[in-house]
Amino acid sequence: MDDSPPKPPRRQRYAGRNPRTFVDKYKEHRPETYPEDIAKILQSGKTPAGMHRPIMVREVLTALALLPGNVVVDCTIGYGGHACELLAAVQPGGRLLGVDADPIELPKTEARLRALGTPDTSIVLRRMNFSGVSQFLAVEAPEGVDALLADLGVSSMQLDDPLRGFSFKVDGPLDMRMNPNRGLSASNLLSTLNPAQLQSMLTDNSDEPNAEAIAKKILIAHSKIPLDTTLGLVNVIRSALHGHSKSELDMAFRRVFQTLRIAVNEEFRSLDLFLKQLPFYMKKGGRVTILTFHSGEDRRVKASFKKGFQDGLYSSVTHDVIRPLISELKANSRSSSAKLRLAIRA
Repeated sequence: MDDSPPKPPRRQRYAGRNPRTFVDKYKEHRPETYPEDIAKILQSGKTPAGMHRPIMVREVLTALALLPGNVVVDCTIGYGGHACELLAAVQPGGRLLGVDADPIELPKTEARLRALGTPDTSIVLRRMNFSGVSQFLAVEAPEGVDALLADLGVSSMQLDDPLRGFSFKVDGPLDMRMNPNRGLSASNLLSTLNPAQLQSMLTDNSDEPNAEAIAKKILIAHSKIPLDTTLGLVNVIRSALHGHSKSELDMAFRRVFQTLRIAVNEEFRSLDLFLKQLPFYMKKGGRVTILTFHSGEDRRVKASFKKGFQDGLYSSVTHDVIRPLISELKANSRSSSAKLRLAIRA
């Protein structure tokens, strides 16, 4: 009798030696099964498909100064990279409270966190936008929380998955919704705008220097044949900036996609509401850290912390942003635009 284990089913074949598309990267979608392969990808400075590498973890932990028994909140839990470290830092006896709007990724993240073996009661997660976190905390921590993190970046799982429509590098539906079940997609949003409105959004959301030319070109093209794919939008931007260098085009792609993502998800509105309520969830001496990734976010956080300090709500705020170390920049290029700010509740 043959007692050898059954052979695993043959993987689906793909053209070429290595998988290139998101769905074909079977090893990266099962990192626990292929740890050596994932380690090689990480050592090369890349982020495995379907995974998110938390940014400035050491700096966040230093700023929050967590203690066993603390209650800590992760307002944008994403893949759970920061959350794993926050949860460990408040054990024994502490709790991690977390929220995220993404219905696709949150169940996967909760499973990863619960697999760490901490008591079930030490983790409480909710699917919701962070702007409404006050309702969650009113129930779970009515006495206030000791520490809070908000990482405002888009998770790599969302950027890498073509079906989410966040990336200009691969083709996919022009969607960009954090919660695909709510609101207008980016394509549908374009149908509601006139050139002046889109130009204003490009300027306000992303400081795009060619906002007028790009806005006109996008909406003219969209009025003829609706732009419903990411590469369709890329081609229109490229035609609007004919003669520009590759690096200039790349920055324009980033700014336009960032603009639409912010608008689709009402990110500035959510951030403004969150910052207004923020001091009132915190205990005396509670510490807040916020990671931003572009100037529109950072301006809002800086202004809110400054006003909170002037009004006596915060006893201390960082005047200069904390940036990633050179070693992290080399290891993870997606950390290059990160800025960390800290405020301490009065």
